[in-house]
Amino acid sequence: MVLFKRWAQLTIFLALFGTAHAENPDALSLQTALDLALRNNPSLAEIRARSEAMAYIPSQVATLPDPVISFNSLNLPTDSFNLNQENMTQLQAGLTQAIPFPGKLRLRGEGALHEAEAAAHNVTEARWLLLRDVKKTWWNLFYLDHALEIIAANQGLLQQFVAIAQSKYQVGQGLQQDVLLAQLELSKLLDNTISLKAAREMVRAHLNGLIDRSADQAITVLDESLDELPTVKAERELFAYAESYRALLASQRESVNAAKSRLALAKKDFYPDFKVGAFYSVRDDMLTGQERADFLSLRLSMNLPIFTDTKQQKAVDQRNKELLQRKFALRDKSNRVRTEISTAYSLFKKSRQQVELFKTGIIPQARQTVASMLAGYQVDKVDFLNLVRTQITLYNYETQYWKALTEANQALAQLIAVVGKEEIYE
Repeated sequence: MVLFKRWAQLTIFLALFGTAHAENPDALSLQTALDLALRNNPSLAEIRARSEAMAYIPSQVATLPDPVISFNSLNLPTDSFNLNQENMTQLQAGLTQAIPFPGKLRLRGEGALHEAEAAAHNVTEARWLLLRDVKKTWWNLFYLDHALEIIAANQGLLQQFVAIAQSKYQVGQGLQQDVLLAQLELSKLLDNTISLKAAREMVRAHLNGLIDRSADQAITVLDESLDELPTVKAERELFAYAESYRALLASQRESVNAAKSRLALAKKDFYPDFKVGAFYSVRDDMLTGQERADFLSLRLSMNLPIFTDTKQQKAVDQRNKELLQRKFALRDKSNRVRTEISTAYSLFKKSRQQVELFKTGIIPQARQTVASMLAGYQVDKVDFLNLVRTQITLYNYETQYWKALTEANQALAQLIAVVGKEEIYE
């Protein structure tokens, strides 16, 4: 009866604890943590700014170079620098425009556009990875808080055991070693408490960093009955989802397309670029006293790609290798994504089965065993060592339950991130 009363008290405590969380300014639900991370995380903001900057590049590289305006004086005599001394002295204004070979500007724009789209996909990828990290870190805090609560409950129960053992020892029905044994187990729980609190401080600092808050800011995990686990779609379906939705693969495909555009542009460099110009020359009429015609000059020039073996062909070879490298990188990333999916899928299935086993089988049986052992000890039918061992076993099972639940949710967060899609449930 004493044990059942203690468990009832613990249940009431947890209910009150949850109510206090709702009013606690430091309370942080999982959804709130995710919202804060998406809004405030500087690393994601940096990647987004880079993507936005790259979006301005395609129109720049696909536009003609700026025309050149020139002002010249031609045939100016150096003995007097007099504009009226020589008949051929002219003042000239001109306009020159560089024109790349047809198709080059379009290919430059296409290559830059593919790179900009790859950068946009990188933002999406970084977003999924950030959400994954926040979920995993939040669930770590969730586990540590529950582990500390279990230790606190077990400390209370062991203190009751000590009191019972002392009472029996004082009336000559128990042994002093029983008291010492219970006190030793209490010391072990205190050691576990110290380790768990230190781990919680580190995890709290990490989570605060992800949501761009001071590392020492207090966090109270807001428990929202998150002990139900969904059923995930088949592994092969997740492979297909990743091919369609994973931003990492989409980014790599755009990198392949950009490499193709650069290869086509390198092949265009076998052809010349052009420069066209028009110049108008004005002559002074004061020298002859009669009107003289002004001059109009037109110019067309082009570069001559005559070193093709050592220049243009080498550039094409380089671009071919770069394209091949990006294709291999795409294949490698695709294989890695499938491996990540399989790993996270297996871990989720294992942890989900463990949660169900602990929740419906092991823990209820262990609680019944402890209650039975405690009743037997009070009437001298069970020795104190077995009673303590049974209670410690229950403590370990309860801790393992919350650990398995945490690992299942962390595997689920990993699975969503590597698939690139939230809706992966049956």
